[in-house]
Amino acid sequence: MSNYVEMWKDLGMDLDTHDLLCQVLPTAFGDVYLSQQNRPEGMGFWDFVVSEIHGIRPAELIEAQKNGQKVFGTFCVYVPDEVVIAANGIVTGLCGGSQFWVPGGEKVLPKSTCPLIKASVGARLDRTCPFFRIADMYVGETTCDGKKKAWEILAQDVPMYIMDIPQMKREKDIQKWAEEIEAFAKVVEDFTGNKITVEKLNEAIKTINEKRKAMARVFNATKGKVIPISGKDRLLMTQIAFFDDPTRCAQMCNKLADELDQRVKDGVSVFPEGTKRILLTGTPMAIPNWKLHHIIETSGGAVVCEEMCTGTRYFENLVDECQTTLEGQFRALSERYMKNNCACFTPNTGRIDDIVRLAREYQVDGVIDVNLKFCCLYDTEGYTVEKALKEAGIPVLGIETDYTDTDAEQLRTRIGAFIEILG
Repeated sequence: MSNYVEMWKDLGMDLDTHDLLCQVLPTAFGDVYLSQQNRPEGMGFWDFVVSEIHGIRPAELIEAQKNGQKVFGTFCVYVPDEVVIAANGIVTGLCGGSQFWVPGGEKVLPKSTCPLIKASVGARLDRTCPFFRIADMYVGETTCDGKKKAWEILAQDVPMYIMDIPQMKREKDIQKWAEEIEAFAKVVEDFTGNKITVEKLNEAIKTINEKRKAMARVFNATKGKVIPISGKDRLLMTQIAFFDDPTRCAQMCNKLADELDQRVKDGVSVFPEGTKRILLTGTPMAIPNWKLHHIIETSGGAVVCEEMCTGTRYFENLVDECQTTLEGQFRALSERYMKNNCACFTPNTGRIDDIVRLAREYQVDGVIDVNLKFCCLYDTEGYTVEKALKEAGIPVLGIETDYTDTDAEQLRTRIGAFIEILG
């Protein structure tokens, strides 16, 4: 990525510190991904994206800015991409998934804050990630107390808009979220200088729906006995989807899905017969957090599905494309996004139902419920998750971890024992 040095300088990045990250990432990626055997050829696209992750897409965003487009950085799957796209804006994900950024976040946040939040704040304040430098506006949300306080800190450094997510899912809450989306649309219009029309919003809804359908095809390929792609590769596809152009993302996912469908027909699996099928649930895994997938898939297991924001929550459920008024479209967006079953809601029986449903759809042998340290929402809900799975007769293992590798061997021992029990 040396060709992008001038771009990074123009973004005001700390080049010396950033160089350290650039030195570590290729080795980590090679150890986790390129060591795999019999990978689908379609994964070459995502390998290339990672090899140029701080170069090629940031360069595209900067070029778009030169042409008058605004870039909105988001942290949550509740923020409706469709609204930004309808105003000719661009959305990029901003969650941090590396321990590299955590110390920067701890300069202003308590150590007892979840690593995802600390990494996200550290990536911006330490000036070591181009996406955090490029975004013209950040869009936060009220999914947890840690994020709400982090937004106050980031707002001192970059324009920030915060969407207030309801904490329940009653009719009045769905209507409230529709009103929040409408208010967000007005902010986006003012910021971009572009009017959101019914036609433009409908086109954006169709664009994101096509992306969701394409990603769903890749996930559906692992529902059968033949597993044509590793969980690590599928996770990488999902992580990159938060950053990539949505139309290109749909095209590449469909191309990969075509290959996977053929592999299934030909009986080509990336795991030996009898490998235990695992569903992961819990806190999201932002790029480059590949630790748990790698441990599971080098310990006799195969991750065939993730019930998390970097998984099924990101693409399940489509937005109604038949609305003919902005009011109807905002309501349709609200109804779709409120089907995301985050642990911030109470009661949250929908997530429990999703986990059990997905465990059966993907024919899993066991579920691993993973919680990032200091995420009290998912940690507390772990009790309900484990209780429901045991009642359903589905083996479950609860795990707490962070971005460091200090617990890797302990996790490998626990996960290996869990997979052995499944046998």
